[in-house]
Amino acid sequence: MNNAIPPATESADRKLRAILVDTLALEEERVSGFEDDTELFGAIPELDSQAVMGLLTEIEDRFGFIIDDEDVDGEMLETYGALLRFVMDRRPG
Repeated sequence: MNNAIPPATESADRKLRAILVDTLALEEERVSGFEDDTELFGAIPELDSQAVMGLLTEIEDRFGFIIDDEDVDGEMLETYGALLRFVMDRRPG
């Protein structure tokens, strides 16, 4: 059975991790250890309500899509995996 991560997901994962490092000033080593269930909002002090806006803006810029206000909820920021799935579901093909 092939358990390889699809290239599109791997690319998005690398880009999203870079965004977290850049916008939240987190250490690369820390972000590289994020798993699907790593908690984000409420667990990472650097990701407060003000930082969310900067994070979302950077995601829009680097992935090339617009995030509507109604798309933003606590679930999308709950874990790293949820945020990656959010990006993967909305990024242009």
